[in-house]
Amino acid sequence: MALVERKHVEERDGLLSEATAADFIALLKPRVMSLVVFTAFVGMVLAPAAPNPLLALIAILAIAVGAGAAGALNMWYDADIDAVMARTRGRPVPMGRVAPGEALAFGLVLSAFAVMTLGLMANWLAASLLAFTIFFYVVIYTMWLKRSTPQNIVIGGAAGALPPVIGWAAVTGAVTVESLVLFLIIFLWTPPHFWALALFKAGDYARAGIPMMPNVAGEAHTRRQIFAYAVPVAASGVLPSLMGFASLSYGAVAAVLGGGFVWYAWRVLRMDPQDRVMEPAKTLFAYSLVYLFAIFAALLADGLIGRLGG
Repeated sequence: MALVERKHVEERDGLLSEATAADFIALLKPRVMSLVVFTAFVGMVLAPAAPNPLLALIAILAIAVGAGAAGALNMWYDADIDAVMARTRGRPVPMGRVAPGEALAFGLVLSAFAVMTLGLMANWLAASLLAFTIFFYVVIYTMWLKRSTPQNIVIGGAAGALPPVIGWAAVTGAVTVESLVLFLIIFLWTPPHFWALALFKAGDYARAGIPMMPNVAGEAHTRRQIFAYAVPVAASGVLPSLMGFASLSYGAVAAVLGGGFVWYAWRVLRMDPQDRVMEPAKTLFAYSLVYLFAIFAALLADGLIGRLGG
């Protein structure tokens, strides 16, 4: 009986867990990881040098592992607020399926493995960028900005915008203006994307004590900020064509997609303040996901066609 009671105490205190492989996969935030891998791959394809296929595969896997490691460390640190948010309370750590210490060790080991692998197999510039991305996401964003300022997403978005730069650097060993344009597209996209989510999840963020824009500055200010960002988001999407590292056909596609982003942001701006359903915000949030994927898919197709044509 004493052993049974001790086990219950240890499980309560996070010393033991009954984690499955699926739980550890969940720690990696697979949906976020897939977007990281995709944008990093696009960065590799658009880079002027042609990568060795095997090294490119290893580099992409290292970037994926690094992104997953950052997700695991984020879940370790945010377990307290994840437990009170409806959107996140089912994650492995707040549910008790993975002990906090396990999540921390898992994230640290994967981080070291990913950075070392990318450095040894590609180059140390790409590895340094990956290490910086993990550090920025976990320490600067998760531990500091997220709980202290409504600008958390604006500044913290840099972490999610770096993967195409890492992919580009893995191939070329350099950071160029073109790779920074890819960074800019994601960096500008991040605030309106998350602020749209925050509009219809404001209660969740309030319960967790996270100072998202709607909770601090109000819904009206948030809606104006979303629209203010929508125009540069649309403009940044066209930049690759204007700068000559994507075709005019891509530019036309990007212009149409950007026009859609501005239109949905306009609907959010003009939204009835009494609308508790927040349908325009939900629509913009969904479209923003489609937008970013479509922009990078168009860049990928354009780059592959250019290589085949060249």
